Amino acid sequence: MYLSGLGSVTAFNTANIKSRVDGQIMKVNAREGQEVHEGESLIEIDSRPYQVQIEQLQAQLFKDQASLRDAKLNLERYTALIPSGSIAQQQVDTQKALVDQLEGTVRNDQAQINSAKLNITYCHITAPFSGRVGLRQVDPGNIVHASDANPMLILTQLHPIAVIFTLPEDLLRNVAEHMRKATLEVDAFSRDDQTKLATGKLETIDNQIDPTTGTAKLKAVFDNRDNKLWPNQFVNADLLLETRKNSTVIPTAAVLRGPQGTFVYTVNPDKTVKDRPITISLTQGDTTVIADGVSPGDTVVTDGQDKLQTGSHIEPRANAPRTGTTGALNRERREAESHVGSSGTPSGADQSSGS
Repeated sequence: MYLSGLGSVTAFNTANIKSRVDGQIMKVNAREGQEVHEGESLIEIDSRPYQVQIEQLQAQLFKDQASLRDAKLNLERYTALIPSGSIAQQQVDTQKALVDQLEGTVRNDQAQINSAKLNITYCHITAPFSGRVGLRQVDPGNIVHASDANPMLILTQLHPIAVIFTLPEDLLRNVAEHMRKATLEVDAFSRDDQTKLATGKLETIDNQIDPTTGTAKLKAVFDNRDNKLWPNQFVNADLLLETRKNSTVIPTAAVLRGPQGTFVYTVNPDKTVKDRPITISLTQGDTTVIADGVSPGDTVVTDGQDKLQTGSHIEPRANAPRTGTTGALNRERREAESHVGSSGTPSGADQSSGS
């Protein structure tokens, strides 16, 4: 049993690589379209101005440390003179405050040095995660600023990759119940819904429903080792909710509806037809699961039923097209062989074997 929804591919992680410092780009180490690993160097910015700044700050730190040592020595002398009464307590307290001020100055100098060292680190831009490099926006020699709005390049993680698709809110309870029991499989198909691109697993359901559409977003994750999925690509997502084994299935085209409910025309051994009421358990595309009314091996009419009534005689038509689908309820139902035969009388009825 599949639930189908429209979705789009989303990169598992996306980073707009921007500069956190001002400077000239010295080297771009990553090529466009290159697969890079976490921590690998992407861009190098000129760090010499920040290295000079560190030297200046270190000199200021050395000067302030000397002043602090002198203030501490004077405080020790003043403290030693207190018992003899040779110095006022106020002068000692003032000297102690001076020592504290100089200690604060030294700590501030050290913090400025650490900030300058951090700027040097920012000059060497590395990949925050493994991914694919997009088209770069700047070249070596350009001046970049921390306030620039446009990124230097965009890094996207394609392995794994995510697909965000929507389902009606009425189906969410059923999906949530099956998620608690097992991991649900999701197939991604192309825009025309004919080519299977990848198979992944349902990751989660969004925490709110869109009130304008009455749908909720679901996220599926795919390994995408063959790069068949790309960010912002439109896909059709098929969520395999459950698999019902040992089911009796017939082509959906054989199902008719009348005043007494749903029924099908079955073919008797004497080539006459009879209408049988049926109970439908599930309809999935071209296949309908029958809970009651027909048995495996029965032959049902799939075309021309409007010309039939109980007891009508039919004759098989030669080389009639085979239609309908039977077999396991999975996505390969498109290619599954249909146990359908064609029959014809002046009424032009086709017949199909259910299974």
